[in-house]
Amino acid sequence: MTAPAAPGRGLAAAVRGLLAEAAEVHRDHPAAAARVRALQDRLDEPLRVALAGRVKAGKSTLLNALVGERIAPTDAGECTRVVTWYRQGPVPRVELHALDGSRRPLPVRRVRGELRLELAEAAAEQVERLVVDWPTAGLAAATLIDTPGISSLSVEASARTQAFLDAGDQLSGADAVVFLTRQFQPADLAFLAAVQRACGGLPTTTLSVLSRADDTGGGQLDALLTAEALARRTAELPAVRALCSTVLPVAGLMALGGRTLRHADFVAFRTLALADRAAVESVLLTADRFRRPEAPVDLPAEVRAGLAERFGLFGVRMAVALLRTGVTDAPTLAEELVARSGLAELQRLVAVQFTARGDQLKATTALRLLERLLREQPVPGDAVLWRGLDRVRSSSLELPELELLSRTRAPDGPFPADTREEAERLLGATDPSPAARLGLPPDASPEQLRAAAGRAVRRWQERAADPLARRAAVDAAELLVQEAEALLAALPADPGSAVGSPPAP
Repeated sequence: MTAPAAPGRGLAAAVRGLLAEAAEVHRDHPAAAARVRALQDRLDEPLRVALAGRVKAGKSTLLNALVGERIAPTDAGECTRVVTWYRQGPVPRVELHALDGSRRPLPVRRVRGELRLELAEAAAEQVERLVVDWPTAGLAAATLIDTPGISSLSVEASARTQAFLDAGDQLSGADAVVFLTRQFQPADLAFLAAVQRACGGLPTTTLSVLSRADDTGGGQLDALLTAEALARRTAELPAVRALCSTVLPVAGLMALGGRTLRHADFVAFRTLALADRAAVESVLLTADRFRRPEAPVDLPAEVRAGLAERFGLFGVRMAVALLRTGVTDAPTLAEELVARSGLAELQRLVAVQFTARGDQLKATTALRLLERLLREQPVPGDAVLWRGLDRVRSSSLELPELELLSRTRAPDGPFPADTREEAERLLGATDPSPAARLGLPPDASPEQLRAAAGRAVRRWQERAADPLARRAAVDAAELLVQEAEALLAALPADPGSAVGSPPAP
């Protein structure tokens, strides 16, 4: 079957046309013209995904795990107090962008396999951002942006994160956010709400991560099961639902260890797995015991210390357990560690909710920032651009789709709980593919897709016609009828029926 266009392609084309008009209108106004050019360039760049959260939440560790290389500093140095962009580039390169507009290269230096970033005598308060270009496939789909911790002792660092995510005149904000916290606190919810108010974000552009999930339940092997249950309960809290699409647990250090596992690590883990079980369990009780020179296992102390540093004690326990229960090679061990850490599920959600919607999210950002430009710097002749904004917004199904997704997740949303899940699925909340929207497996046949789409059209038509439904519910149901009809129209026509006609029950 023919795959439908990626979400946002039609919207992106319309926004490109509108920006071309804006460039013409602003051609004699250099400052405004520069902002329009920046918006045009942004549509051609990879999606921008920011990692935000509290100090010591594990943002840099998770960024490294997503990339598959140790390129983000994880210590508490000066560089962790500034916003740092990580982009795909042909060669390793680091550049400092100062608040005064100047730029200068910084040395590219690796220590024990990790990239070390230094500000070269510049004060963190004078730096707008660092930009790291790195030749890795892990940055092909999106630019990842590491931000300073919020609610930190460093008020300036926390403010830099807020200012970046607010996406002001410099157009430097993110299209989507991965928010890390060890446990949701009122300050976390206030931060996410402030970001949404400032930059027009929606719950669907924010994923929340319960970081350091292996610490839940005392770091035992079932810790991630405990963390998963906690994440599910947290995700259903009305205040959280209104601010992010989901909450999932991730053991970041174990994930990073799995992404960067070496053959020497596998050999060391196998040595522990084959050693006396009681002795190994004894040294794995605490990190201090595991590092002791006199530990009763045939593995040098420096090797054990390296494993603890790179995988965490929980990761070491998990690796040993996996080798004892049938894993026999390094690639399989790495895959299992990544999957069990929660990183694989996070990667899947980032792919389907963010990068698969990249054109849509970037176009939405461009529309919002163009409107901000028109409000802040009006020029003669810009009425045509205001009309263009209205035209694009009224003719697009994708923008109302995102707005309805936001409303369905609000505490006073238009649907009851038993209908809300179906509505979110049809709107592509977790996966924009036609099969997922219709609640079918990925290998569903065109006939199954047509039948399911037809049923969805009729079901939402009935809800839209309910005389007892609230006006908000009727409006939402009518939009979902359009969604289902659009899915049906995009499917290959049944040779035995009229094109786009809902199949008989």
